Amino acid sequence: MSEENWKGTREPIRLQFNDADVDPSEVRAIMINEVVPPDPEQDFYGSPDSEYSRSAASLFRKAGFRVDGSQDILRLGVYLTNAVKVPKSANAIEKSVMEASLPYLEQEISIFPEAVTIMLMGDVARKAFNTIAKRSTGRNVVPAAPTCKIRGSDIRYGGARVMPSYIMTGANPAIERSKPMMIAEDIAGMMESVS
Repeated sequence: MSEENWKGTREPIRLQFNDADVDPSEVRAIMINEVVPPDPEQDFYGSPDSEYSRSAASLFRKAGFRVDGSQDILRLGVYLTNAVKVPKSANAIEKSVMEASLPYLEQEISIFPEAVTIMLMGDVARKAFNTIAKRSTGRNVVPAAPTCKIRGSDIRYGGARVMPSYIMTGANPAIERSKPMMIAEDIAGMMESVS
């Protein structure tokens, strides 16, 4: 993982970025999770058996795909990333921290011109994406509504379908037992659109 300092707040912010060998022309979908983990080795492309990689693979297996980790998911044409490039320091993510991450997320999305689907995994990912999209469209792309009401909606941004879903890492999928199945359904829908 590479890191960079950003001095837009009281203290330097340590941004964390994916370190993955990716052919942008092979990526057909982008899944945007909420926030990087405290330990970069636990991120999607950190260590081969990282917490985030295991979590994503488990959800893809529930959706019917035979994968062991993030590299297998990448081979399916799905790039995994985080909206906020700084680990949480409290329960909520500071606005300045999210804003510091947005230019990097926007650039990261632009690297994949062949992506036909963007999945937003949780409210923070949705808010970050809407902030980026609003700059060019003048409005939020994803409506301000509970995820359960807009899952499966036909939401478009540029040439890509935008799919709101639930956060896929951390304790949330374990706490709300129905969420992993709904995420798996969303993944199956995403994979249909990229085939």
